[in-house]
Parts: sequence; C-alpha cells; structure tokens
Amino acid sequence: MDFRYIALEGPPGVGKTALAERLAAFVDATAVLEDTDNPFLGDFYAERPGAALQSQLFFLLNRHRQQEMLRQADLFSQLTVCDYLFEKDRVYAYLNLDDNDLFIYQRLYELLARDVPLPDLVVYLQAPSDLLVKRVRVHDGDHEGYRPNPAYVQKLNEAYQHFFFHYTATPLLVVETSQIDVAGSDEALDDLLKQIRGMGRGTRYYVPRTRE
Repeated sequence: MDFRYIALEGPPGVGKTALAERLAAFVDATAVLEDTDNPFLGDFYAERPGAALQSQLFFLLNRHRQQEMLRQADLFSQLTVCDYLFEKDRVYAYLNLDDNDLFIYQRLYELLARDVPLPDLVVYLQAPSDLLVKRVRVHDGDHEGYRPNPAYVQKLNEAYQHFFFHYTATPLLVVETSQIDVAGSDEALDDLLKQIRGMGRGTRYYVPRTRE
C-alpha cells in the first residue's frame, strides 16, 4: 500500500474506531486508538463554568502526547491506522469555546501542532445527523452524565462537513456510510481498500452500496 499512515475521521457514532481496528487487522497494520477518557467531561456535559476549556485542553494535550510518542518511536515507518486526525481538536474547540477561551486555546494549539506529523491519507466517514444520534445512543448512551443532544450532534456534523469541505492538507477519501456498515462486512471492507489503493492526490468521494 502506498499510504503508510492512514487517519480515519468523522463525528461520533460514524464508526471510526471499529473501522480502524478492522482495517488494521485486515492489512496487518498497527491500530492507534484515541484515549477518550477525560475527567472534565462530566462537568462539560453539566455546563459548569470553565469546563469547556478544561475539557478541550485536556483532549488537546492527550492527543499531542500520543502523537509525539508515536513520532519518537518512528511508528509511522510501519503501516499505521489511526482513528482520529489531530486537527479534529479545532473542530470541537470552535464549536464549544467562547471567544476568550478560543484565544487561549489557539495559541497553545499552534505551538503543539508543529510537532504532529501529517497522515499520508485521511478517510472521512460521513452519515446523516439523525443516524449518528441513533448510533451514539446505542454505543455511548450508558456513559455517566452523557445523553446525545440531537441539536449538538447536528451542529458537530455540520462542523465536520465544513472542515473537510475546505481540507487540502493531505489526500482525502470521503466515504458515505449510511447505506452500509463498512467495519462489519468483509466485502465492504475489501471494497474500501480498493478505493484507498486507488487514491491519488486531492479528494475522492465514495458511496458504498449494499448488494442485493
């Protein structure tokens, strides 16, 4: 495979982690999964003052630490599949932080982003907002203090769409996932791999279809 470091992205409920694990196993790659534990999330869900910035900075530093450890270990010389893109942090920050908090956040982000290597390919997984809400309820509804807010999920989904509409940093494969579970079918996974292997520069759109 021409791409040695592949990052998967998309809003919660779209299936990034499951696909990263399946794809890595399928091509004998190293799977790198984001650490989503955050002690400030409960306060953020409860809308306590200051919790949004605390939660965002905790995620930012965690993501940077993980990426820096991988870079130092030269893991990207191997075939690697990661279930997030470091730049996703800004998608959440611009949605969740006010202008004063964003001023602090942006200065720190710019310092940390210098150390983070770009993927060779980004795969952006799309799905309609109503489907994302259903999937999040199934997979994450039992997390303490968390209930998926349909309005927030829609805003987050729109923020992702805006971000990737303007994304040009790496080759980008946009995959519409509402018709099929790409991570749950060997045939769908094989079709996705064909799309990945055929990628060149720029952006390509792929809509998998279920077979009769």
